[in-house]
Amino acid sequence: MDDFRLKVFVAAARTLSFTRAAAQLCISQPAVSKHIRELESRYKVPLFARRGSRLELTDAGATLFAAAERLADDYRRLEYEMSLCTSRVEGELRLGASTTVSQYVLPPVLARFTARFPGVRVSLLSDNSDRIEQALLRGGVDLGVVESVSRHQGLHYTLFRPDELVLVARPGGRFARVESVTAVQLCDIPLVLRESGSGTLEVIASALGAHGIRLSQLNVVMRLGTTEGIKAFVRHSDAMAIVSVASVVDELRSGLLRIVDFGDLTLTRDFLFVHAAAEPPRLAGQFIDFARVDA
Repeated sequence: MDDFRLKVFVAAARTLSFTRAAAQLCISQPAVSKHIRELESRYKVPLFARRGSRLELTDAGATLFAAAERLADDYRRLEYEMSLCTSRVEGELRLGASTTVSQYVLPPVLARFTARFPGVRVSLLSDNSDRIEQALLRGGVDLGVVESVSRHQGLHYTLFRPDELVLVARPGGRFARVESVTAVQLCDIPLVLRESGSGTLEVIASALGAHGIRLSQLNVVMRLGTTEGIKAFVRHSDAMAIVSVASVVDELRSGLLRIVDFGDLTLTRDFLFVHAAAEPPRLAGQFIDFARVDA
């Protein structure tokens, strides 16, 4: 997308935070505000509204966001397809991805990537976000895909796609009639969560912290290292779990699990590509372009 103002707006609309948008784009927060004001002046409508301490899109902002995302997707596809006209894609690509991404997000992307580029040999290391970033720093992988909120000094991050965390329970049992819980009520519910170092746990801690609640106040009955283990535990217990919505698509369709709404929590995050240099290696860059177009 050539219009940088739209890039700024999309980043702000995705994060609902001028501060986070500024960090993603490596510009100042006043610069973000300036670009948003210019767009509002051009279209003669407010794009964001304040609701207490929260930033929300107006109806006009939501309309622009949808249109801008379509433009961004079309532009990425154009750039990617044109780049293939002048280069051959082959070699070895060592990927590292957080557990959720490697199990539920990347496999279909990798299947299409390797079918399109049979000359590329791909390997995939699966671990939690913190260990993937450590592997990248050691040179063990060429490109990482993580779900962290924090940023590791010396690494560079590129947006892959947004994700939502949801609270799930088995349809029968103790919480069968519960439709919604608040942050305070969550403290009394038996939970099974991921281990320390997990990007999922980091997002949960950040969201609860905004309500003055610490992770240590939760009633955690079990910590497990994989989402598959967490889902199996929930299906056979009265515990609930907070997991990526991408990881429970099959269980929701089959009725094995159900979503319980959050009354006052918003648990969203971004899946991010992470690379050691400002410009990723050639093959890693090709994969980033393909995955973002394919997503």
